[in-house]
Amino acid sequence: MMPLALAEAGEENIIRKIGGSPDLREHLEDLGFVAGGAVTVISASGGSVIVNVKNSRVAVSREMAQKIMV
Repeated sequence: MMPLALAEAGEENIIRKIGGSPDLREHLEDLGFVAGGAVTVISASGGSVIVNVKNSRVAVSREMAQKIMV
């Protein structure tokens, strides 16, 4: 397992676990990040990571991406 922030761009990964506070976990679930779901990093530049999750492009901070384990 590794944080989503370290995943290779273009490679599909399966979300294993979501850490952080209950509020953060709920926010990420609302965006489509759920354990067992697929996520693909599109690009990681600056302080954000752009991912494709549930057929939507979502930008999350690098700090949030560190809490999503794939």
